Amino acid sequence: MYAAKQVADLVTFSRGLSCFLLVYLGISQGAKALSIAAIVMLLAWMSDFLDGPIARRSPIPKETWIGNHDLEVDMLVSLGLLGYMLASDYVSLPLAGAYLLIWALVFLRWGIQRSPGMLFQTPIYAWFLWITLRDARSYGLALIGWILTIIIVTWPRFPKQVIPGFLAGFKLPGKPPRSS
Repeated sequence: MYAAKQVADLVTFSRGLSCFLLVYLGISQGAKALSIAAIVMLLAWMSDFLDGPIARRSPIPKETWIGNHDLEVDMLVSLGLLGYMLASDYVSLPLAGAYLLIWALVFLRWGIQRSPGMLFQTPIYAWFLWITLRDARSYGLALIGWILTIIIVTWPRFPKQVIPGFLAGFKLPGKPPRSS
């Protein structure tokens, strides 16, 4: 029964590897690889949605190291996407550098916590969505379709738990948010 945790860890680990694929696409193909980058992101977001339910199928309640670092994997993927956009000239080096410097200071001061970690990813994903809608509309629409599908599928939980939990993570700066 430990197999469920191993499968979930493999899914999460694979998502982390997409960081390097995205950077490679940006360096090797640049903007020509936008549709491939969108597919990589769609697969990464799908794996992010699936790894938790897979892990919860295990009767063993203990979390794994990879499972405990899911947020960091998600942040790594967003860094890979930023690297893709930087290498593809969708984002300037000064803008990317300033963004990373500001967040590095935030994380050095308060540590990597769930809500700020999620907020760190949001502008990167929003910028990428805007680029795909502008330059590869069908891929951008597919990404938005996935986001809307996830909101619909998780609807009872999304407005009642996810959003309040996200906002609660910012209430006490400097102190870790309370676990629920």
